[in-house]
Amino acid sequence: MCPPRVRKRAWNQARRARRSAQGSRLSLAKKLCIKTYGCQMNVYDSGRMADLLAPLGYDTTEDAAEADLVILNTCHIREKAAEKVYSDVGRLRDLRAERNARGGGGLTIAVAGCVAQAEGAEIMRRAPAVDLVVGPQAYHRLPELIARAHRSKGEALDTDFPVDSKFDHLPQQHRVEGSAAFLTIQEGCDKFCTFCVVPYTRGAETSRPVGAVLAEARHLAGLGAQEITLLGQNVNAYHGEAPDGGAPWSLARLAAALAEIPGLARIRYTTSHPRDMDDTLIAAHGRLPQLMPFLHLPVQSGSDRILDQMNRRHTADDYRQVIAKLRAARPDIALSSDFIVGFPGESERDFQATLDLVTEIGFAQAYSFKYSPRPGTPASMMADSLPEEVKSERLARLQAAIAEGQRRFNEACVGRILPVLFDRPGRRPGQLVGRSPYMHAVHAEVPAHLSGRILDVVIDSAHPNSLGGHLADPAEAAA
Repeated sequence: MCPPRVRKRAWNQARRARRSAQGSRLSLAKKLCIKTYGCQMNVYDSGRMADLLAPLGYDTTEDAAEADLVILNTCHIREKAAEKVYSDVGRLRDLRAERNARGGGGLTIAVAGCVAQAEGAEIMRRAPAVDLVVGPQAYHRLPELIARAHRSKGEALDTDFPVDSKFDHLPQQHRVEGSAAFLTIQEGCDKFCTFCVVPYTRGAETSRPVGAVLAEARHLAGLGAQEITLLGQNVNAYHGEAPDGGAPWSLARLAAALAEIPGLARIRYTTSHPRDMDDTLIAAHGRLPQLMPFLHLPVQSGSDRILDQMNRRHTADDYRQVIAKLRAARPDIALSSDFIVGFPGESERDFQATLDLVTEIGFAQAYSFKYSPRPGTPASMMADSLPEEVKSERLARLQAAIAEGQRRFNEACVGRILPVLFDRPGRRPGQLVGRSPYMHAVHAEVPAHLSGRILDVVIDSAHPNSLGGHLADPAEAAA
C-alpha cells in the first residue's frame, strides 16, 4: 500500500511530467489525457506512457473533454476499485456520444494498470465502450495497441507478462519538475500476503539491471533531480543484474552506487517488507548520508495471530528487532507504516496488540485502512468477517493513536535545524514549500530564486501535516 502523502506528491509530479512531455509531433496534434489511480508506481507508469506516445503526436491535457485518447491507469488495491473504473468509463462513453452528436472528433478509451491486468477480458465484455486494455507489464506496446484498436474493435487486449522488459522499449524521461523524481527499479511480489492482489496483477518479483537503473538515475540527475525515490512493490527485495555479470546487487549496494552520482543529494525507497530489511541495508542507513532518515516499513498488524493469517511471515517481535537495529544504525531515523484493521477473525485482543505496537514504536506517520476483500485473494474466502461498524470503530481508535504519535514527532522537530529541499511556491507571496528529510511539507519565507536548493531551516512551528520555519542563515535569502 502506498502512503497517501506520497501518492499526492506523485500525482502532482506525474501531472507536471505529462504536461511537459515533449517529442516530435505529427502534423496534426492529438490530445492525451491520463487519469491515474493509486500508487506512485502507477504515477511513474503514467508519465512513461506520456513519454512513449509523445513522438506519435500526442500532447497532454488534463481535460478529458478535449482529448483524443483517454487512458485510465488503474489500481486494484482498494475496495470497489473495478466499479470506480466502470463508472469513469461510463462518463467517457457519454462524452464520446455527445462529441459524435456534435460532429466532433473521435475518442479512444483505454484501460491500463492493475484492474486491466486482473479483469482484462471482463472489461472488454462488460464495457464495450473500451477500445483497448493493457496491463502494467505491457504498456510499452501501447502504439501497436492503439493502431490495432483503430483497425478492429475488440482485438486490442494485452495483459501478458512479456519476456522482454518494457523498460527496454521506453524512451528516456524528458524533464524533471520540482527537483525530485521517481525511478522504478523492481516490480512484482513473491510474498503472497493473503489480502493482496499484487502478485496476481504485477507478477513475480523482478529487478531491473543495475546498469539500466544507474543510467536512468544519472539522466534524471542531469535533468535537475536532487532527490530520487526508488520504487518497487517490494523494493528492498531488489536483486538487479550486476554490470559485470557477477552476483546480483542488493538494494544496499545499489544505494551506495547511486550516492556517488554528482548532484544526487537524496535517496528514498518505497515500499519495503520487513523480511527483506537485511543487515546490509540497515547498515547503509548509517553509512550513506544521501539515504534519507525516513523509512516506510508496513507491518499491517501488531498481532502475531493475525500476521500469520495474513501470511506476512514475520512476527511483531521480528518487526521490533528490525526497528531496534535501524535506530542503532541511524538514531535520527523516523518510521512510517501501514495497518489493516478488521481483518477476518480479528479480536479485540488482536486489535489491542496493534494499538500497543503503535504506541511502543512511535511512528512519525502511519496509514491505516479497514480491511476490504479483494476478489481472488485467499483472505476474501476466509470466514469470520467483521461488521463494518466494528471495523469503523477500531479504525477511529487506531487513527487517533497514529495522530498522537505524529503530533509528538512534529512537535519534537520544533527548534531543530533541518535541511529542506524547496521546490514549489507557497500560498503566500514570498513563501516556498519544500520537503524535510522526514517527508514533511515545510513552509518558509524564502525568495523564489532559491527554489531547487537544499537550505537549512530552523523549525519554529508544528502542524498536523506540516512544519513551518525560517532560514538558519538569513544571508542566503540575499544570495
